Amino acid sequence: MGSQIRPLMTMCSYLLCFSFIVVNAANEEIKGSSIEKGFVFINETSFVGKIEDDFVCATLDWWPAQKCDYGRCSWGLASILNLDLKSNVLLNAVKAFSPLKIRLGGTLQDKVTYETENYHHPCTPFVHNTTEMFDFTKGCLPMQRAKIIFGLNALDGKSIKSGSAVGPWNHTNAESFIRYTVKKNYTIHGWELGNELSGKGIGASISAEQYVSDVSALRRIIEDVYRGIQPKPLVISPGGFFDATWFKEFVTKAGKSVDVITHHIYNLGPGVDEHITNKILDPSYLDGEARTFNSLKNILQSSGTSATAWVGEAGGAYNSGHHLVSDAFVNSFCALLWHQLMGQRVLAARFSGTEKIRAYAHCAKQSKGITILLLNLGNSTVLAEVSLNFTKPPHDHVKFREEYHLSSQSQNIHSQVMLLNGQILSVNKDGAIPPLKPINVDPSKPIVVTPLSVVFAHIPDVIIPACT
Repeated sequence: MGSQIRPLMTMCSYLLCFSFIVVNAANEEIKGSSIEKGFVFINETSFVGKIEDDFVCATLDWWPAQKCDYGRCSWGLASILNLDLKSNVLLNAVKAFSPLKIRLGGTLQDKVTYETENYHHPCTPFVHNTTEMFDFTKGCLPMQRAKIIFGLNALDGKSIKSGSAVGPWNHTNAESFIRYTVKKNYTIHGWELGNELSGKGIGASISAEQYVSDVSALRRIIEDVYRGIQPKPLVISPGGFFDATWFKEFVTKAGKSVDVITHHIYNLGPGVDEHITNKILDPSYLDGEARTFNSLKNILQSSGTSATAWVGEAGGAYNSGHHLVSDAFVNSFCALLWHQLMGQRVLAARFSGTEKIRAYAHCAKQSKGITILLLNLGNSTVLAEVSLNFTKPPHDHVKFREEYHLSSQSQNIHSQVMLLNGQILSVNKDGAIPPLKPINVDPSKPIVVTPLSVVFAHIPDVIIPACT
């Protein structure tokens, strides 16, 4: 629906809670900045959740270069239709995030047809036309460019009346495309039916009951086309905005027809909003999204479904984001550090003190110990002293703490230049991603979290029950 570039810090913003490992933020003066009092409490006895190794994922959208919002045409050569698949930057990024889920889909996927051997029509591209839904005509994907596809057109065969898409899904073209990918031995991780058609929908909506029927048809196609092939791709749906009533009916009635329930998040509103930065830095505003997750969790638990939930798209601000917000404080590096440092086991953590600090913790990835993530949404420096609840002082055996400090150049959060421990992060002329190296810190020293920055602190020598 909008820019797939995550806005400032929101990639790293979600909330956990609870006790025993303590990080103490003392109140004193450092270079003119007051330091808020506070504690990070981490429950060391058990973990509260698990994530997959490919928790960080990416979306390639359908928007052509002619897609413009608020006077800016920001998509350029970044869509499924024109992306340079041989780009060293792209290839190196995919390698760095391996294993990585890449979703191919977006707003125009429900207007796409596929040039298969059974498609006997001209294969024409999307054309800008303001009289059409989403301001573009239907478009066709030429097979000579396709390598893999994820999102399927759920509006094919339906008539749209007053915004409601009625009638059964015509899956002829989609099935032909699925068979094409099997014939070519393409590995597809999952097929997602539709994009933002749940609830009230964007441009059009499909009732939950009809969506169940359509996704059941997709399940039958998958079972037939992939007969004798393992593993079979996942059936994923609906890829829309969360509406509790609609989702409850869909999840309850879909049963085993769907493997993954996806929803989208654009909680910052339209990209034209001049207050987006304030929203991102407002903890109470960010906390609001927790209600959606809790509601969806309750629906899944009460329905008895075996399906899991994914955030299929989270661009922050819709309509291609906001210049020097969505494309600033480049948190692809934050995401890469997350991928390298944060393990599967999620530890309950909460910060007691200034509301401007967001604190999270996981068991460390591919190493012993834990990793603490601190986000400072405020303009004050926070000094965080790490205190661990062990029977003997932890510093007897903790040799060092590895810290990764991410900040923007000149402390300007609208800068497009990121710093790691004070050094500029950028790919070189060959598209190589720079190594993300920590600084080793005496564990008896506090973690200094400067204003509007992100800190990952890996403590390798701390062994807690939750991580063993």
